[in-house]
Amino acid sequence: MQKYRVGDEVIVITGSHKNRVGTIDRFVGRERVIIPGVNVVKKAKRQNREGEPAGIVDQDMPIHISNIAIVNTQTNKADKVIVKTEEDGSKQRVFKSTGEPIEVT
Repeated sequence: MQKYRVGDEVIVITGSHKNRVGTIDRFVGRERVIIPGVNVVKKAKRQNREGEPAGIVDQDMPIHISNIAIVNTQTNKADKVIVKTEEDGSKQRVFKSTGEPIEVT
C-alpha cells in the first residue's frame, strides 16, 4: 500500500518550493508526483502538425515523494503517514501523530 494517493493534500517540506501546498495530480513512476502549481518551469515548445502554436509555455515538473508530506487537516501541519494492519488483515493509512485514519477528499 502506498503512503500517498492521487487527491491527497500535501505540503512541500524542502527545496526551492518549500511550504507550498497542493494536491497530488498524478504519479510519474513510483517515486515522483506532479502537484499543479509546484515546481513549474518554462519550456520552449515547437509547433506541431496539429496546429498548436510554438513558444514558451509553463509546465509542471515532477517532485520526489521524499520532498513532500501529507497535511493533517486537524492541525494544518505536515505529518507522517504509517500503514496500519487491522485484525482482519486489511490495511489502513493513518497519521503518525494522532493515529486517526486518512480520508481522501
